[in-house]
Amino acid sequence: MPASPRRSPSAAPHQGTPASLPLWQLLAHCADAVSAVQSGRSLTDALDACPAAARPGTQALSFAVMRRLGLARALRGLLVARKPAPWVDGLLTSALALACGTEYPAHTLVDQAVDAAKRKARPASGMVNAVLRRFLRERDALIAQAQQDPQARWNHPLWWIERLQQDWPEHWMALLDANQHAAPMMLRVNRRQRSVTDYQQQLQDLGHPSRAFGDAGLVLDQALPVHQLPGFEAGDVSVQDASAQRAAPLLLQAGLSAGARVLDACSAPGGKTAHLLEALDVQMLALDTDAQRLQRVDQTLARLHLSARTQAADASQTALWWDGQRFDAIVLDAPCSASGIVRRHPDVRWLRRASDIDALAATQDRLLDALWPLLAPGGLLLYCTCSLFKQEGQARIDAFLQRQPQAQALPAPGHLLPVVEYPDASLPEATPVSGDGFFYALLRKPALAEQ
Repeated sequence: MPASPRRSPSAAPHQGTPASLPLWQLLAHCADAVSAVQSGRSLTDALDACPAAARPGTQALSFAVMRRLGLARALRGLLVARKPAPWVDGLLTSALALACGTEYPAHTLVDQAVDAAKRKARPASGMVNAVLRRFLRERDALIAQAQQDPQARWNHPLWWIERLQQDWPEHWMALLDANQHAAPMMLRVNRRQRSVTDYQQQLQDLGHPSRAFGDAGLVLDQALPVHQLPGFEAGDVSVQDASAQRAAPLLLQAGLSAGARVLDACSAPGGKTAHLLEALDVQMLALDTDAQRLQRVDQTLARLHLSARTQAADASQTALWWDGQRFDAIVLDAPCSASGIVRRHPDVRWLRRASDIDALAATQDRLLDALWPLLAPGGLLLYCTCSLFKQEGQARIDAFLQRQPQAQALPAPGHLLPVVEYPDASLPEATPVSGDGFFYALLRKPALAEQ
């Protein structure tokens, strides 16, 4: 019989995970998640497969690993002649990444990583032990050597670094650094049910200070689990970043009125759909290609006591879903690299490839061209992406205006960067706030007399 395992330290105290979960177990789950990302799966999907009791701690560890994965890979390359099997590589890179931080005492981390290896890949446990102990002995010199590689220095793929240098020569270092930190938690108050002032006061009374921004936004001083937000299940509030909260005010400022026929062409998970319905009574059709993700839109609307027609469809295949009635407004939150939300999804940088950007730009063009004819004369098309890359933002609108020179570009934020605080131009008294990386363009179709 195998020897009884020695008592293991509990999960990270900083994350508030259950004390009954040993660290070796979380490291094993973290290795599962990291190896899944390294094989091309999203971290969200990998964490969904994690047992519920281990998920919070595993997420905390895997987020930390994703933010240091470039350095960890470089260190593993210096320490191991041949790349290990996928799970062992996930464990080794996880342990190296965490050993570069302060989540745990280094020797505790090594002991628990070896324990995880003994339980899931015993033949590799000796190698894991030797590699990690060598790292502890030579830590500073190994890190200095690894960081000669820009991907290890900045913990982003080289093509990503170079694209930001080209697009944002004054901000690229700050943008890369920002992705190493968690984004603040931001809320959108459902003003059909509560005033922003009243909800902010309730948070304050519960010991959760915040500051207001925009027409319905609050940014918390410290993040909370969603279930601890007062009135969340009753529909009083939603979690939504400040940049995403720009969509509805832009349409209202441009004159969208009650009763308008509106299409949200790529609606999941439903934040922009819900915000517009909270602000104005419109006839809303919410599309998404993913029927499973579209269920989240239905769930969000039900929680907020709102209604819209939802349909699973590819917005670019208009013959399959359009009823022939033109829309007064179309929101196109187009599929993109998600390079603007890496603070919230730190695996994105490791899943994207440079070639993806050209393919995504082609999809964005196809959607713009397909949806423009569905817009009524005088109607509004709001194009947005959660991307930092200009190829997915201003370059797409410039190209579209070449194809549709009669389209009128209205005032819009353009590119928003998470390292700059922006006041909302439609609400000049609002507090400036820094949200996710985003791009907005607002176009008006000419009236019949102008065509």
